[in-house]
Amino acid sequence: MARQPSPKADAPTDACHVALSEEPLDVAAIMQRVRSPKAGANVLFAGSTRDSFDGRAVATLRYAAYQPRALQSMRDIAASIRLKHNLTAIAIVHRLGPVPIGEDSVLIAVSAPHRKAAWTAGEECLERVKERVEIWKQEVFEPTADAAKAEGTKSEEGESVWRANKDATLGMPTVVSSAAQTSPSPSA
Repeated sequence: MARQPSPKADAPTDACHVALSEEPLDVAAIMQRVRSPKAGANVLFAGSTRDSFDGRAVATLRYAAYQPRALQSMRDIAASIRLKHNLTAIAIVHRLGPVPIGEDSVLIAVSAPHRKAAWTAGEECLERVKERVEIWKQEVFEPTADAAKAEGTKSEEGESVWRANKDATLGMPTVVSSAAQTSPSPSA
C-alpha cells in the first residue's frame, strides 16, 4: 500500500503561508506569496466586514484568537488543502482586533496549474478555517434609540455578541462599555 503524504511533514513551508495580523490585510502581498510560473490560476477570497447582520446595523467587528492553536490549525488546513488539490501555493491570513466596516478580516489565496482546483481549494479552505480555527468574533451593533431610552443614557457602542467564527446565528450577548470589554475564553 502506498504511503499517504503527511500534510504536516510533506508540505514545504514556503508553499503554505499562514498569519494572524492586527494590521489591515495586504491583498497584493498575499497574492505575491502564491504567484508562481507553474500556476495558471491564482484565486483570492477576501472576507470583509459588512454593515449589518440579521437586520441589525453593525458598528464594527472584533476578532480574538487563541493564537498558538489558531496558527497551528491554519497550518494544518493549508498543508492538507495544498496536497489534496495539488496547489502550487496557499496563503491564509486572518485579522485580529477591531475590523471596521468594509475592511478585510480574512484573505485566502491559492495558486494551481488549473482554475478548477484553485476555485475548489479556495472555497474548501474558507469553510475549514471557519469551522476549525480557534478564532472568535464580536459583532458590535450600532446603539438603537430604544436601547438608549431604556438605559436612560447614551452609550458610545450598542449591544454586542461574541460568536465562534463558524457560528452564523448563535452567540453570547455582551454589553460593551468603555470601562470594560469582555472577550471569550479559549474554551468558549
